[in-house]
Amino acid sequence: MLFSKNPTSRFLLLTLIFVLLFFFSININASDPTNSEDDSDDLEQLLALDEQEDQLPEDQDQESSSRFSEAEVLSKAQRIVLELNSDNSKRVIDENEFVLLLGYAPWCVRSAELMPQFAEAATSLKELGSPVLMAKLDAERYPKVASLLDIKGFPTLLLFVNRTSQAYTGGFSAEEIVIWARKKTGVPVIRINTVTEAEDFLKKHHMFVIGLFEKFEGSDYKAFIKAAMSDNEIQFAEASNIEVAKLLYPDIKATNFLGIVKSEPERYTAYDGTFEMENILQFLDYKKFPLVTKLTELNSVRVYSSPVKLQVYVFAKADDFKILLEPLQDVARKFITKVMFIYIDIVDENLAKPFLTLFGLEESKNTLVTAFDNKGSSKYLLQSDPTPSNIEEFCSGLLHGSSSTYFKSQPIPDNNNASVLAVVGKTFDDLVLNSPKNVLLEVYTPWCINCETTSKQIEKLAKHFKGLDSLIFAKIDASANEHPKLQVDDYPSLFLYKAGDKDNPIKLSTKSGSKELAAFINKQVRPKDQAAKDEL
Repeated sequence: MLFSKNPTSRFLLLTLIFVLLFFFSININASDPTNSEDDSDDLEQLLALDEQEDQLPEDQDQESSSRFSEAEVLSKAQRIVLELNSDNSKRVIDENEFVLLLGYAPWCVRSAELMPQFAEAATSLKELGSPVLMAKLDAERYPKVASLLDIKGFPTLLLFVNRTSQAYTGGFSAEEIVIWARKKTGVPVIRINTVTEAEDFLKKHHMFVIGLFEKFEGSDYKAFIKAAMSDNEIQFAEASNIEVAKLLYPDIKATNFLGIVKSEPERYTAYDGTFEMENILQFLDYKKFPLVTKLTELNSVRVYSSPVKLQVYVFAKADDFKILLEPLQDVARKFITKVMFIYIDIVDENLAKPFLTLFGLEESKNTLVTAFDNKGSSKYLLQSDPTPSNIEEFCSGLLHGSSSTYFKSQPIPDNNNASVLAVVGKTFDDLVLNSPKNVLLEVYTPWCINCETTSKQIEKLAKHFKGLDSLIFAKIDASANEHPKLQVDDYPSLFLYKAGDKDNPIKLSTKSGSKELAAFINKQVRPKDQAAKDEL
């Protein structure tokens, strides 16, 4: 499973319209009552139609030819992908050695984003003569089939090899889908023999690994092949002619060479380690990302799983980021393999808001720089202007452990005449931990169902104990405020911080009635002679 079933809200209406139109056009062919032939014949006819469309009349004028643009290419690619249903799914999987299946839902935004990439990959695989049959299933329309095929979320990609499924573990661009499918079906490495083949390869691949070997044998070559088979994302190429290899990597000087090529300023990186599969894969894990990676829905899993656990996130509008990109790349060069730099369009609520909410900055529209240490689940915020020099200083502090962990806080409230004091992240030390008084603290969240009942109970208790100067009643919204010494997993929660022992708060049951809580408070904070007389 790649994603959860919950639909996202971004562009939901437009996406829904697009998906409905697209699948309506597909299902017209699938349900045509005049078509009496089976699905295999349908597929053959569609492929034959594709071949006819490939042979356009030479005298067709330019204006007419231009109409076969991206929409026509996409439409053609979509027809290559076979639509599965209750009747044909078992037979298609049983009768084909390789089936790459996309399980989707019409309402799912991520399904809509992945579908064009999947269709484009189908076209490329067909042109390459791949034995992989590309298929898709509307898992919402055919839930029983989806359950039998182990489709539990949307979108889900599965590869069936002789009827046995394996989860898809590659990237989500068309190129990455093609690379993964070919690797899993017997083509882990592309051999480049001529200059023409090298030039053609360069046109098709924006990132790849090139290996140069005098002979395609020996321990180094075997390690190279094992790495190619184990890696799920990058296309590997091999050559034995150094002049041919130099078209792909100009600085090659000797055989038994391995390097990664990317379409960015840091285009060429040579491997200088020993030829062992694990070492080669580790090298690629650290080097495959650009200096600054733009986060998308489709690459998010790869970014989060990077071995570089210290990640700096730059949130900016697209135009502002264009100005910042080049100096940011200069900063990133100084922290290669130590800090990963990631850009998120701050206008993209689907991507930006979940991160910014962690800092209490979800309404921000100006450029922000944050960081996460995924080893320790700590987060950081650059609180000065996001200039290149400040970002570099910020990163240095992260590496040396001198940056302070960020804890979000609401603005300091006015507690005048309040019977229950509102505590925020910034005032937790002063009002709770450093207060010489006993503090009964309610921890709540706005979305908590039972919190309102507990809050009313605390208000009642605060009024009852109003004359007790040694006791303060307080509350904190845990969704908007954090503190390193406040770690709560369930809401509401009640804690009594006793004067003189603030490091060991006593947790109270929120299921207790007001009288029970009052009796407990009396026992803990009132002098014994007064506690015996007090009743709620």
